[in-house]
Amino acid sequence: MSDHTADGLRRLVAAFLRTHDPSGDRTGFLRARFDAGLAWVHHPPGRGGLGAPPHLQTVVDDAFAEAGAPDNQPRRNSIGLGMAAPTLLRHATEAQCRRWLRPLWTGEEVWCQLFSEPDAGSDLASLRTRAVRDGDDWVVDGQKVWTSLAHEARWAILLARTDPAAPKHHGMTYFVCDMTAPGVRVRPLRQATGEAEFNEVFLTGARVPDAHRIGEVGHGWQVARTTLMNERVAIGGRPLPREGGMVGVLARLWRERPDLRTGGLHTQVLRAWVRAEAARLAALRLRQLIAAGQPGPEGSAVKLSFAELSQRISGLEVELRGAEGLRHDDWTMRRPSAPDLLGRTATYRYLRARGNSIEGGTSEILRTIIAERVLGLPAEPRVDR
Repeated sequence: MSDHTADGLRRLVAAFLRTHDPSGDRTGFLRARFDAGLAWVHHPPGRGGLGAPPHLQTVVDDAFAEAGAPDNQPRRNSIGLGMAAPTLLRHATEAQCRRWLRPLWTGEEVWCQLFSEPDAGSDLASLRTRAVRDGDDWVVDGQKVWTSLAHEARWAILLARTDPAAPKHHGMTYFVCDMTAPGVRVRPLRQATGEAEFNEVFLTGARVPDAHRIGEVGHGWQVARTTLMNERVAIGGRPLPREGGMVGVLARLWRERPDLRTGGLHTQVLRAWVRAEAARLAALRLRQLIAAGQPGPEGSAVKLSFAELSQRISGLEVELRGAEGLRHDDWTMRRPSAPDLLGRTATYRYLRARGNSIEGGTSEILRTIIAERVLGLPAEPRVDR
C-alpha cells in the first residue's frame, strides 16, 4: 500500500523520475505519470490516482515542477480538467473512465461543454436540443452557443432533451459527443475584444452511441449539477498568490505610475485590493472544503465574487490610465484557447471581463442559488414546476 503522506508521495515522485526522463518524450512521460497514479492522486488506482487525500496533490505537482517535468498545459484543456473529469469520475462507468480520463489528463484530447443554447442560457433546464434513440445510437439535433474550445476539442460534454413530455428537469440526458463526428459544425463567435474565443455549435443528425451516455436516461440534470458546481469553482476558485491575477496589474500600475494617482481613486484601488484578498482567501478555504468532498453551492459565491471583482478592477485600471486606457492593442480576429487577461491591454481586460458575469452561470442565477441554498431564504415562485 502506498504511503499517503507528503513525504511518502515525494519518495514516489523521486522513484518515478529515476526511471522516466522529464526532458524526453512529453506525451510518454505524462502517460506514465498517469499510469503511476501521480496525475490526480485522490482518484482511485487505475484512474490516475492512488486514493490519497486531495490536499496532497500540490505536493506531487510541486515535486514534478522542481524537477523540470512537463505539465499537462491545464489552460489548454480547462473544461476537460475542471469540469469533465470530475463528472466522469463521479458518474461514468469503469469502461468510460478507462477510455477518456488518461488522454484528457495528458492533453491529447481537448474537451468542450455543449450546455448553453440561444434560448436556454441562464435557464439551462429549458434547453431544446433533442436526442432521439435509434438502435444503439442517439440522433441529436439542436444548437449550442458560447462554447469555449469547440474549435480545438475532440470531445464535448453534452446535455440534450430525451423526453420532451417530462418536466424540464427530468427529461434530459447527459452524453459525451465526438466533435469530429458528421453532423457537428462549429462556427466562431467574434467578441468585443476582436477575438473569437467562443463558438456556436450546430448539431444536425449527429449520432452519439448509447455507450457514450453518462448516467441513466432522463437523469441528465443530476449529472449536469456535478459539472456546474465544478465549473464555478474552476472559474472563480483558482489558487492564486497574493496580488495574483488582475488586481496585481492594478497594484503595480498604482505603485509605478504616481503621475496617475488621485485621492478619489486611491480609496477605490485600496477597496478593490482588500476585496480581492478576501476573495482569494475565500477561494482557498473553498478548495480546502472540496478536499473533503464534492463542491457545493458555496462555489457560486466564489464565482460571483470573481466576476464582480474582475469587472470592478478592470474598470478602475481603465479609469486610472485615462486616455491611454482606451487604446486597444489589436482587433485581429483570432481563435485562442483561453483569454490572455494579463498579457494584453487594459481595454482588452475591460472588454473581456464583461463576460465574467455571464459565463459559468449568470450573476443573477448565482445570487438566487446563494439565497436559497446557502442562506436558506424562501425560494422564488416558479411557474415551470
